[in-house]
Amino acid sequence: MACANGSEPAVRGSSATLKVLVAGGFGAGKTTFVGAVSEIEPLSTEELLSGLSEATDPLDGVEAKTTTTVALDFGRITLDERHVLYLFGTPGQQRFWFLWEELCAGALGAVVLADTRRLADCFPAVDFFERRGIGFVVAVNEFAGGHRYTPDEVRDAMGLGPEVPVVRCDARLPSSGTGVLASLVQHLIHPKSMPSMRSARRAE
Repeated sequence: MACANGSEPAVRGSSATLKVLVAGGFGAGKTTFVGAVSEIEPLSTEELLSGLSEATDPLDGVEAKTTTTVALDFGRITLDERHVLYLFGTPGQQRFWFLWEELCAGALGAVVLADTRRLADCFPAVDFFERRGIGFVVAVNEFAGGHRYTPDEVRDAMGLGPEVPVVRCDARLPSSGTGVLASLVQHLIHPKSMPSMRSARRAE
């Protein structure tokens, strides 16, 4: 199976080992997502937020956040006997975007986590993957207290084409995250067979 960016996934025995990025804005739930679905102890590079970061990492909408990823998150999940996914969570802050280029090398696809409280924060991730031809799904992480946009509102706000799956998720739940990853794999294998909106549950 060819990768969305033209490379071939590594094959280990009869299983394909696939590299998947988990991206999105600051505080969208990337570390939580990777940690919830990983079958191994996830690697995290979270550091405590300090007063010095307030100017560059505004906490509007995520006031309870106390830590931030400064390099990457890493986890692994076996979807089935044919698909083993290696997950790389990207840092969300703009000052760490230079790491995205290195992390995306060899990636098959990506999950873009969207927080409806700060929906515009995921636009850079969408643009990044579109420009590089990397297939992705958008997973709307529905936080408590966040506005529940309709599927059409999310798609229209983000300017997504009908070929890009948009799924709902709760990043804290392994079953929900696994459903998102299964949707991604199906989208990459059969990109035109996926409906425009599914439920695994760019606004101005």
